[in-house]
Amino acid sequence: MTYSARSPRAAAVSLAALALAASARTPAQSPAASDWGYYGGDMFGQRFSSLDQINRANVRHLTVAWTYRTGELGAGYVQARRLTFEATPVLAFGRLYLETGTNIVIALDPVTGQELWRFDPRVDRTRRYAENTARGVSVWTGADPRQSGPCARRIFTGTIDARLLALDAETGKPCADFGSGGQVDLTRGIRIRDRPAYLVTSPPAIYANVVIVGSAIGDNRAADVERGVIRGFDAVTGALLWSFDPLPDSPAHPAATEWNLTQAAGTGAGNAWGVMSVDEEHALVLVPTGSASPDFYGGTRLGSNRFADSLLALDARTGRLVWHQQLVHHDLWDYDLAAQPVLGDVDVRGVPVPAVIEATKTGMLYVFDRTNGAPLFPVSERPVPRSFVPGEHAWPTQPFSALPALVPQRRVEPADAWGLTFWDRGKCREKLAALRNEGIFTPPDTRGTLEFPGYAGGVNWGGVVFDEQRGRVIAAVNDVPMEVTLVPAADFEAQQRSGLYRHAEFGRQAGTPYALRREPLLSPWGLPCTPPPWGTLVSVDLNAGRIVWQVPLGSTEGFTPWPLVRDFGMPGMGGPIATAGDLVLVGAAIDSYFRAFDIETGRELWKYKLPAGGQATPMTYRAGKDERQYIVISAGGHGALGTPRGDYVIAFALPPAARAAR
Repeated sequence: MTYSARSPRAAAVSLAALALAASARTPAQSPAASDWGYYGGDMFGQRFSSLDQINRANVRHLTVAWTYRTGELGAGYVQARRLTFEATPVLAFGRLYLETGTNIVIALDPVTGQELWRFDPRVDRTRRYAENTARGVSVWTGADPRQSGPCARRIFTGTIDARLLALDAETGKPCADFGSGGQVDLTRGIRIRDRPAYLVTSPPAIYANVVIVGSAIGDNRAADVERGVIRGFDAVTGALLWSFDPLPDSPAHPAATEWNLTQAAGTGAGNAWGVMSVDEEHALVLVPTGSASPDFYGGTRLGSNRFADSLLALDARTGRLVWHQQLVHHDLWDYDLAAQPVLGDVDVRGVPVPAVIEATKTGMLYVFDRTNGAPLFPVSERPVPRSFVPGEHAWPTQPFSALPALVPQRRVEPADAWGLTFWDRGKCREKLAALRNEGIFTPPDTRGTLEFPGYAGGVNWGGVVFDEQRGRVIAAVNDVPMEVTLVPAADFEAQQRSGLYRHAEFGRQAGTPYALRREPLLSPWGLPCTPPPWGTLVSVDLNAGRIVWQVPLGSTEGFTPWPLVRDFGMPGMGGPIATAGDLVLVGAAIDSYFRAFDIETGRELWKYKLPAGGQATPMTYRAGKDERQYIVISAGGHGALGTPRGDYVIAFALPPAARAAR
């Protein structure tokens, strides 16, 4: 591990700190006092900012205020081509904090973008990790904000090699009193099958002096992968305070009656790899969990698989389960709950009710009373297609929300095939006709199944905005068809080596009779076989229960010849934010543009071509003596999506003459 504080910059650091301390906006600069002190903006994860200096009247004047380059382009990293930069910085204590996909933690001056310190935990670059990303850090300060001394304020992050780090927020040095020299080994107490496949990609949740972490677990290797235990650690000492395993480990487990316990013992995952949220008032941590393993065959985990694919409310002090809602039963589609739960008050018959909003890969929105888990909008169990695969028992129903779905859920017919020409449209029609296709929740099959929406979403880890005053949820949504095929285990190696499946991912699913092949359903030109848009930005009015607007997000630039470039709406990764300046700001789309939209109409107001893929969620804050508003996005590309790679952190602001426009 290495720490570096740039000594020639020490004077600049001190001056920047003094200037920020003089600002009326930055007393204490604790996360709660900051404009963007948490990954999701605030502790509620609403991704909505009260700042309005940049607004719909002047956003067209946005210019680059500063650019910082992390230097992380994958040198010596065995999976450099898959490296992804999904970080959203946070502002606290007069600094911006972020991390690279290899967990190099960096502190920047928010006014100039100048590097103040960086800490490299030296992850092993020769390992092939299941994921190659890190989305951000979390900030902690003790009960007394006036406390001083080393590590009175801390930066926490989990790493791709499964460590929990605690760093001094002032200097970047490891906190010697935390764990062993500033780190805790997260593999301790976990059944590890393949060490590089057990990691952390999302920032920890913080409740008082408890640091709460989940895990990302490499999918589809086997049935008996690592288990998705959620744990709380002491923020000062690193001692384990509690743990909760979503999968049953004894007859006393609250989900035991809905599992075959012998099968449960040989099952893994059910993990919380997305961002968790904390309800301080009720001492709850809201945890979204993923599928039990493997994702696409459940014959070795019969039953509903309760607590997998669920929203869990745990007592943040003890890890005790308070309530839960399972949103996908017996998952066979990789429909993990990936989005951060969003907290806020929702109007129910004129009365504000403390709520939690969960967006899903199926494109459905669910809203629950966060004190007891009762649905605030009806949820009904509906029959879904059965499985014909020997040994598989698909759950007969799935929970559907009464709120409007963010993606179409009707069956796609071969007649719906889309293409740029008659020829490629015909090829897509043939592909659709050959697949099992009975609409959403059609189980995987050996002849191939159309999965629509696909396993990338709906709504993925980018999450949603909640504009509490308007009662609006705003999301960046994928609408891309996928083909999922169960492959007899004996045929796995031959298919994987054949070279016939250029766009496919394979999973061995060891311990089951079937391996997996999954791929986007594409035309010969490389575009999806279903009609556009394949990516949208959508606004839902919870009070009225309707979609207010839905617009394409992203163009075919870089994927089709210039005369054929269209704003069809392209798939992406990353989420939106919104501001009191009546703006929605989002990157995400694979055409590498950063865009601003009118929050009321969805009209595009501004866009900027980033130097690399902007598959990250932006953030905004005020800084400096003049409290200038900045908007920041990480632009480093996304390995799996194949967007241009880079190492950029870019801040935008208004020139002085434009700030007065309303």
